[in-house]
Amino acid sequence: MSKNESVLIVDDSQVSLKIIASCLKDLHQVSIATNGAACLQIAQTHPQPDLILLDVTMPNMDGYEVCEQLKKNPLTAAIPVIFLTGLDAEKDEERGLLIGAVDYITKPIRPAIVVARVKTHLTLKLQRDKLNQMAFHDQLTGLYNRHYLMDIAEREVLTAKRHHFALWVLMIDIDHFKKINDTHGHAVGDIVLQAVAETLAQDCSDQDLIARSGGEEFVILFDPCEDEEAFNKAVGLLDVIESLNPHNINVTISIGMAKISEQDENFGRFLKRADDALYQAKKNGRNRLEIA
Repeated sequence: MSKNESVLIVDDSQVSLKIIASCLKDLHQVSIATNGAACLQIAQTHPQPDLILLDVTMPNMDGYEVCEQLKKNPLTAAIPVIFLTGLDAEKDEERGLLIGAVDYITKPIRPAIVVARVKTHLTLKLQRDKLNQMAFHDQLTGLYNRHYLMDIAEREVLTAKRHHFALWVLMIDIDHFKKINDTHGHAVGDIVLQAVAETLAQDCSDQDLIARSGGEEFVILFDPCEDEEAFNKAVGLLDVIESLNPHNINVTISIGMAKISEQDENFGRFLKRADDALYQAKKNGRNRLEIA
């Protein structure tokens, strides 16, 4: 546990805010909000708080309603919420836990209890974050793994078809990667993979989904965009990768690209068309883009 963890305190009482903030300010980064609307706004702002201490009894929007909105929003649902309350009836505690709170701290505030409860739930959150990192990310490159890709992309396909978005998927392969491994060794091959992955992540937008599909293959699902923009982004990836020179090794990629169609009933079929286009790109000389 370090002071890097951030705690958002939400209370309409200035006295309570000062007491709680004084308990935590030397241990964690502390921010405050005096109403529910401000809490919801701060919770969605990067960097997000790691934990929220939320007063139950506030005007306009009470803590229960705030917690419900936090848990309904995918951007804030994972932030643990501890209720601060002067209510001690069992039904009040049950209600809060049922809508997603992880704990209760009753008023009047006891500093030692606040510090201990916050430490416990920050530790649990850090452990959960590490598990999620391992479960959803490729350990070598830090990109999303194939399991996460298939799960999220399936939903993106359904959404795109429902709302008629222009969705593009790219299947990318590092050219002659086996030769790199055979000539320079697998340790250098890993460095090349990491360099390519980092460059792809930097060159794409935060809304694009980028994953290592396996071996030297990567998949990018562009955030919905029009044809010209998608084409220019893909061509840009060819150029930026070719400019890399990790360990003085010339690196290029081949890209197969597909636009979603009515026949793509699922992401697997959509991706297969991009994979077929990738095969054509490799067959036609590599370091090129082919569109399905």
